[in-house]
Amino acid sequence: MINLIGTYECKADAKGRILVSSALKKQMQPILQEGFVLKRAVFQPCLELYPMQEWNAMMQKVGKLNKFKKKNNDFIRRFTAGVKMVELDTTGRILIPKDLCDFAGIKKQVVMSSSINIVEIWDKDLYEKAIDDAAEDFADLAEEVMGNQDFDELS
Repeated sequence: MINLIGTYECKADAKGRILVSSALKKQMQPILQEGFVLKRAVFQPCLELYPMQEWNAMMQKVGKLNKFKKKNNDFIRRFTAGVKMVELDTTGRILIPKDLCDFAGIKKQVVMSSSINIVEIWDKDLYEKAIDDAAEDFADLAEEVMGNQDFDELS
């Protein structure tokens, strides 16, 4: 598993190409040749960039769902809607297909933000709004999510 770190501001050109920051590209160096999967996020209006090994691990989990249950099929269809394989080109850019740019509202200013083992790709204004909206409730959220955990048990 790769652990990515940082939030980076980038620009998208008219064709939807985003130049990946050199700091993020350096972190991804060991996995660049494997390629990536780009998909719509489940909970937010952003995109998720999965290194291929992380995508394969996710697909192993999804593949264990019983496909004879309608809700599982509905989930799989929605989860994989619009999924694209992408690579960095020779100049270090990722091409975001138009349908995914439209989904995420990506225009010109973009934020690439690490989320442990994947990278979220946001329109900058939507990212800042999401961060501002979450700031009010973050202390309560942190307590609810992490406050009852015994970190020795998580190892």
